[in-house]
Amino acid sequence: MKTVAKADIRRMQHASKATPPAAEPVMRVEGLTKSFGGLTAVARVDLIVNAGEAHAVIGPNGAGKSTLVNLLTGHLKPSAGRILFGGRDIAGLPAHKVARLGIGRSYQKTNVFAPLTVWENVWLTGQTALPHAMRFLRPAHTHKAVRERVEEALELVGLTDRAHTPAAAMSHGEQRQLELAMVLATKPRFLALDEPMAGMGPEESEKVVDLLLELRKTYPVLLVEHDMDAVFSIAHTLTVMVNGRVLESGPVEQVRESKAVQDAYLGDGDEDY
Repeated sequence: MKTVAKADIRRMQHASKATPPAAEPVMRVEGLTKSFGGLTAVARVDLIVNAGEAHAVIGPNGAGKSTLVNLLTGHLKPSAGRILFGGRDIAGLPAHKVARLGIGRSYQKTNVFAPLTVWENVWLTGQTALPHAMRFLRPAHTHKAVRERVEEALELVGLTDRAHTPAAAMSHGEQRQLELAMVLATKPRFLALDEPMAGMGPEESEKVVDLLLELRKTYPVLLVEHDMDAVFSIAHTLTVMVNGRVLESGPVEQVRESKAVQDAYLGDGDEDY
């Protein structure tokens, strides 16, 4: 009996080394709810984003997708539920504190400073990542760390050669790339992207898809997007929302083949997304 017990212990120790416990998700959403008076825009949503994952949220207009992003990034305060980021409940924190924790977001509508150059736009957001953003007695151009962030962000999105171009002179697609550079300059740990391809033509969308495929290698991504070709190219996991609720969530192919999802949103296979 004693010999058997020792063998069992050895097997248990070997198993524990071979299969380490799963890492905690980067973001875990539990029972997230937002009501505006009698209207519930987001109802008891559960959602997980893991490290190394692009998680897309889709659904028809009015499904609650943008409200969800606003809740996750501190632009709205939830009525109920938890948002665990890095193990900490951040539900109800204001947007600037959420951003400081490392959640970078983009918006449905392009949000750049049109009169400023590409470099100046990215510099402004890069400064917010300084330990003390209000060190106004020191000339801004002397911050080497910010300069390096700007250069890295512009290189990542492919806008290095446009650094001195006014944002107003750029195409819509380039402005969306600029907005992503502005987010990256804040040194985020997590990206929440709200329809980054809105209003783009096919060529511009293709460039942004390629960019997001690169970014997902480094950053966990929560992506809200109507372009289904882009979603299927980028996402590992798919959550479908209808009327503020999660209809289905799981690996892309599994959700894509769901009869309930096809009936509610994706259509009958005629590519009418």
